[in-house]
Amino acid sequence: MMQIWMRLAGAACMVAGSSGLGFWLSGQYRERLRELEQLRQMIFLLKGQILYANATLEEGLEAVGRRTRGALAGLFLQAADRIAQQEGEPFCQIWKEAVGQLEQAGAGHALSRSDLAALAALGEHLGFLDRDMQERTLLLYLEQLDLQIQALREHRQERCRLYSSLGIMGGLFLTILLI
Repeated sequence: MMQIWMRLAGAACMVAGSSGLGFWLSGQYRERLRELEQLRQMIFLLKGQILYANATLEEGLEAVGRRTRGALAGLFLQAADRIAQQEGEPFCQIWKEAVGQLEQAGAGHALSRSDLAALAALGEHLGFLDRDMQERTLLLYLEQLDLQIQALREHRQERCRLYSSLGIMGGLFLTILLI
């Protein structure tokens, strides 16, 4: 009798664990979409700071970082602080290191490696160009972000449902397989 209860408890734990994994993946998908939308807003704010407020890149990054929250705000503030230190490093190196630290932290953001690679590539064309080229660079990056956000929105419902369903069904399958 005790053996049956142990099997049932193990089966319940297996189904609960795999279901939890499915729901967590679904939440990560939604969080990634939310963070990309926040990044889009931050790039718009940076563009406004550079073009309309005539702010330097350091001032623009700091202003945007202070107006927003989360890991992405920390990225902007960290890059602004490094520029302020003026250690003779080019902006592209400062930006790549800041994005690299964001990637190494892992926790606190849901962006994928491809998202972070595109964000790191943005820094290669900022900082040493004139305002018009910086505007074009930011607009190009915004177009890429818009396409990515649109694709994620189109597939959000089906992907989230798929992750949740696979988590539950995977747990049930493993339970049947092991019992």
